[in-house]
Amino acid sequence: MKYTPLSFDVNLREGVVIDVDSLFAALAKLEDRRDARGLRYALVTMLIFIVLAKLCGEDHLRGIAQWVAYRQETLAEALGLAKPQAPHATTYSRVLNDAIDINIFEQVVSDFFRDQPGTGQSVLINFDGKTMRATIPEGKTRGTHLFAAYIPEEGWVAYQVEVGNHENEIPAAVEAAKQLDLRGKVVTGDALLAQRELSTTVVERGGEYIWTVKDNQGQLKRDIETLFQPESCTGGFSPCHTDFQTKVTYGKGHGRRERRALTSSSMLNEYVAWPFCEQVFRLERHSVRISDDKVTDEVSYGVTSLTREEADAEQLLGFARGHWGIENGLHFRRDDSLKEDRCRLKGQGAQAMAAINNLTVGLVRNQGFETLPDARRYYAAHLDDAITLVLRSPG
Repeated sequence: MKYTPLSFDVNLREGVVIDVDSLFAALAKLEDRRDARGLRYALVTMLIFIVLAKLCGEDHLRGIAQWVAYRQETLAEALGLAKPQAPHATTYSRVLNDAIDINIFEQVVSDFFRDQPGTGQSVLINFDGKTMRATIPEGKTRGTHLFAAYIPEEGWVAYQVEVGNHENEIPAAVEAAKQLDLRGKVVTGDALLAQRELSTTVVERGGEYIWTVKDNQGQLKRDIETLFQPESCTGGFSPCHTDFQTKVTYGKGHGRRERRALTSSSMLNEYVAWPFCEQVFRLERHSVRISDDKVTDEVSYGVTSLTREEADAEQLLGFARGHWGIENGLHFRRDDSLKEDRCRLKGQGAQAMAAINNLTVGLVRNQGFETLPDARRYYAAHLDDAITLVLRSPG
């Protein structure tokens, strides 16, 4: 990454002091790829404007531009700008599409959270992808699709990359496993990621994996199904000895009562040709919708490199439930609260806005808010606190 003095200083007053570990300082490291001639707005200032507007409840570029315009005097004073200015919505669009190297921007965002006090202590990492629906061209089925590695217990994205139109998530997942420090970590993924190469890469990088297994790995699924089928015994014979271990949990939430039961076994370790397989499991979900007593039953299967000594049935059930962290903690918040699926930006701009959404979710989570809407209402009423959040070191 290259530091560009003009990009940082073009509209700042002399003597402005920024904490070296702040978000402002992290974003100031980005190289501005625009022609320096005639620049009116520093790259870091533009990005901070977007983040502040996001924190305070704005989601689209027109709303962000208006939010800044209504507060330009306050923002100029707080950020040490030489004079109050309010960029047009099209200027933000050009910045997100053209001014930054998107891969470096993603890295800067993840590095900012990685360097925070107390981060990196949790074990679980969720691998999953998400399509930004508003980017799907008319008559097509594929738009901007982003693959992410998410730390659910800490609320930040450790890695994000766009998946090409003619690719799937598997190469991106393998690359993520190669880029991340997986020592002591457990990587979870859905059935698409149950792949031999990815399993091998995760373990060779010092981590462990837990994958859901479906029909894309048909033989493995059939083997696990057969193992956990009830045994039929003829008269005078006893069932075969098994090492099955089961954990059952009960819960209530989101308008449903749920029963979850996970049964694990290591009996297939020498039988299935799967890299580093130490256990397989069957997960049953029984839910009753409270409003009308509608019953839903689901059964899924999985494979993991964790030994029983490293993770018994109870711990595996916790890890399996933890994979929903990326859906509930990241994807749902980006779509429902930050309106990402209504984003009209295309190409790199769409990915850049998704990275800013990741940044917003991580900042809020770091401050201890229970929900993103609660946080945004708070910062909308306490702009000084939002400004402090981006200008000061979290430590």
